[in-house]
Amino acid sequence: MAHPGAASPALALALLAVALAGVGAQGATLEDPDYYVQELWSREPRVQRPKPEPEPFSPPLPEGPREEEREPRPLQPRPPTRATKPKKAPQREKLAAESPPPPPGKNSNRKGRRSKGPDKAASDDHSVPAPGEAVRESCPPLGLETLKITDFQLHASTVKRYGLGAHRGRLNIQAGINENDFYDGAWCAGRNDLHQWIEVDARRLTRFTGVITQGRNSLWLSDWVTSYKVMVSNDSHTWVTVKNASGDVIFQGNSEKEIPVLNELPVPMVARYIRINPRSWFDNGSICLRMEILGCPLPDPNNYYHRRNEMTTTDDLDFKHHNYKEMRQLMKVVNEMCPNITRIYNIGKSHQGLKLYAVEISDHPGEHEVGEPEFHYIAGAHGNEVLGRELLLLLLQFLCQEYLAQNARIVRLVEETRIHIAPSLNPDGYEKAYEGGSELGGWSLGRWTHDGIDINNNFPDLNTLLWEAEDRQSVPRKVPNHYIAIPEWFLSENATVAVETRAVIAWMEKIPFVLGGNLQGGELVVAYPYDMVRSPWKTQEHSPTPDDHVFRWLAYSYASTHRLMTDARRRVCHTEDFQKEEGTVNGASWHTVAGSLNDFSYLHTNCFELSIYVGCDKFPHESELPEEWENNRESLIVFLEQVHRGIKGLVRDLHGKGIPNAIISVEGVNHDVRTASDGDYWRLLNPGEYVVTAKAEGFTTSTKTCMVGYDMGATRCDFTLSKTNLARIREIMEKFGKQPVNLPARRLRLRGRKRRQHG
Repeated sequence: MAHPGAASPALALALLAVALAGVGAQGATLEDPDYYVQELWSREPRVQRPKPEPEPFSPPLPEGPREEEREPRPLQPRPPTRATKPKKAPQREKLAAESPPPPPGKNSNRKGRRSKGPDKAASDDHSVPAPGEAVRESCPPLGLETLKITDFQLHASTVKRYGLGAHRGRLNIQAGINENDFYDGAWCAGRNDLHQWIEVDARRLTRFTGVITQGRNSLWLSDWVTSYKVMVSNDSHTWVTVKNASGDVIFQGNSEKEIPVLNELPVPMVARYIRINPRSWFDNGSICLRMEILGCPLPDPNNYYHRRNEMTTTDDLDFKHHNYKEMRQLMKVVNEMCPNITRIYNIGKSHQGLKLYAVEISDHPGEHEVGEPEFHYIAGAHGNEVLGRELLLLLLQFLCQEYLAQNARIVRLVEETRIHIAPSLNPDGYEKAYEGGSELGGWSLGRWTHDGIDINNNFPDLNTLLWEAEDRQSVPRKVPNHYIAIPEWFLSENATVAVETRAVIAWMEKIPFVLGGNLQGGELVVAYPYDMVRSPWKTQEHSPTPDDHVFRWLAYSYASTHRLMTDARRRVCHTEDFQKEEGTVNGASWHTVAGSLNDFSYLHTNCFELSIYVGCDKFPHESELPEEWENNRESLIVFLEQVHRGIKGLVRDLHGKGIPNAIISVEGVNHDVRTASDGDYWRLLNPGEYVVTAKAEGFTTSTKTCMVGYDMGATRCDFTLSKTNLARIREIMEKFGKQPVNLPARRLRLRGRKRRQHG
């Protein structure tokens, strides 16, 4: 037996070693800049671990409720959710067992997110549900589809080629026409075996709740993953597979390549990295997938990088997705807030009988004021392109609030412009997309009308009529260069024309719009006409209008004030890089479209129409709306202000009465506009000196030089026309009940009478 005093030095040394180890750990905590990622993830609920053992890179857990207070329940994998019965929005669901509590030091109440959804999810994670009442809240997407997750955060085991790299494994990403080496439609592994994976680095501690997968977007190939495992890690070296009571969970994947499939994790996993490991795939295909990860980044008030890059908004607006009923209610609320400057009306009905609502904003709603230009924003021609719809509803609220607050810029716009906002041209399609939800609708659910028509390309093709006439050199003698008539076949009841399209045409013919923007989604660019190529058999060709210089400016006015469109550092949405033209593109040089709204508007009315693609994600999650509003708010206002650029004026007779339908021509521009019913007109032009001519049937022609400056505000350029001698003679004879004498016809009648008399 050893002497008692011999154990004392050994015991003292052991205690000193433990103390030094504790001090060293604290020092590492203070000095390691990446300590915020060294947090705990747990693959089993604490109820199944009476005495949890510390995991690698994880601090000890806080004390939880005693084991005897709960009944452990076996975990079962959640069945995959397909687009047939998807989630609409984050919902609270009961769990089979309690979610693990957050790591120590991370239960701060600071809200570093910009919307209620993520904040609430993060803060709810810090509370412990009562026994038997455990619930959890679904988390929003991390942002693979919206590009919030950068290419540098995506990694894979192997890739087939660069165009099928991990950076292409984003939900709903589209392949190029040729599916070439640079822009293909998924991540595809270099080998088909069980060792392949694709992972996401969230760059901060994140509470992962689910995975959404798709197959490869391709016209020619069929590739998708039919089952997979999910693993998480804190350091990308040590991985733990998501398990249930029976072992590793095998999640059911896709059964075809386009419909997204959601799988929720049995228990939320807290980690920095998440990895998808395919276990089976389509028999005749390869390992290829697109994905989105659902997760709530945990708040970290000590991390400056994330606080600096957070987007916030100070506007008190209703940031949520609105179905048809909610949209109508919101319009009513705005109208009640600002009854003196708003009016709700409808331009027609959809195939299903839903009204196509519009809101007018003006200091004299319901009437056209002489000399005041008319402007419109429309959205939702494709029902699944939801971001434009919500931006216009936010714009309605913003204009009303700022007018009441006497914002000088907004007050001037409202008093000098008649603004029309129609946020949903295809409500039938939207309701389908809304039922699918923001992540599970795929790329096309709800795009078309109820009867399967694409409204945006459903207008009459007037380009061909104009170009054929120009080739025959019959413009403007037989076919004018503006106000081209709609063909008779298009007006027949048997024509394949949506009722929504007919409603838009009637609306545009009734109101003398000067400028308009139709908001679309799936890209980040402003497209200007022509949208149709002039050369036969070509799919892409630059096809400028006579007003190309004006359209380029209008497009750039929106793109240059958008937070991301002209950012050379940003990644392309799908396949096209629009940075060479500063976030703008001629529609036909992108892809040809016959019968587009832009071309029809330019050739049939006075309105200059552009397509504004407001985001890569057609249907972003509700939590993204505040940031998207900040991205687009200034652009929406600046583009609206461009309606006051160029020249405007009145065309009157000698008595001061306005002459309707008078033609306004600008020397050197082979496109005219016409006066409205009161004789007023507006002609969009860039700064410069222009020779302008006004002419009308029965009146003499008048020409003058008009100067357009750089300051905002159209130059006033009025015309007074006198009647021609023939018109005055006809007016005098009609006044006295006599018809003008047609001398040639009279001579013929006299000759015939003489022949009869001599015969």
